Amino acid sequence: MSDSNRDTPTQVPYMHGIPVPTAGPMTAALGVALLFAGLVTNIMLTLVGALLAIIGLVIWFKACFPQEQLEEFKAAGGMEPVVPVAAPPASMESRRRRVYPESVHPILSGIKGGLFGGVAMAAVAMAWGIAEHNSPWMPINLLVGVVTPSMADSSPGTLAAFHGSLLIDALVIHAILSVLVGMLFTVALAMMPARPMLMGAVIIPAVMTGLTWPVLGIVNPALEEFISWPWFIASEVAFGVACGWHVNRSARICTLTGLPVAERLEIERGREAGR
Repeated sequence: MSDSNRDTPTQVPYMHGIPVPTAGPMTAALGVALLFAGLVTNIMLTLVGALLAIIGLVIWFKACFPQEQLEEFKAAGGMEPVVPVAAPPASMESRRRRVYPESVHPILSGIKGGLFGGVAMAAVAMAWGIAEHNSPWMPINLLVGVVTPSMADSSPGTLAAFHGSLLIDALVIHAILSVLVGMLFTVALAMMPARPMLMGAVIIPAVMTGLTWPVLGIVNPALEEFISWPWFIASEVAFGVACGWHVNRSARICTLTGLPVAERLEIERGREAGR
């Protein structure tokens, strides 16, 4: 598609229509919530959640592919569609940028930043283990204990000892979580261009701490007594600062906001293109 055609109003759907209402996203979100809730309650809840998530995704994707379904803006009386304009008003344009950025940091920077932040977080956590338990292995074993309920009965001496298998498990878990959160930073930092480090060093660590505290109390409450929350928050801030600094220094890439979904994903439609 040429640049001249892309600039015409008919090629930018959100200037004359909005995506059709669909229950797909809400159904999928409910399914995912039930899926994870079933992991700590009942397997049937997990199966129901998985089924709802699949149904919601199917409904959602049908509204987007192969061509995004839109409904035209209606006039005040609801009878006639509004005439498309060449460009949205400045207020609408600025509002759209605040809802979702037109450019984000590349995913690769999030992966590298997540690993970089993971190292900083591990350093603070091991410093806590040495300062309060005379062992750098305490935070490592506690991390594995979150997903291993059998470790809830372990004595402080066992948790403070070195275990090779637990070290490998902790490295895998920590690396996966660090990379996932790092990729989240690629979009989150772009939504606060004026103060990106506020998002990285304060907001995201606060959200992660708020999510971890109730989840740990449900998954493995016996291990909660060994965790020092001030040190935990410090490790989250260390991750946010290190990851945020690394991601923020990378060049941004355009998200193609406002173009049709099929065009943003570069889906070829040969029959419609006359090929």
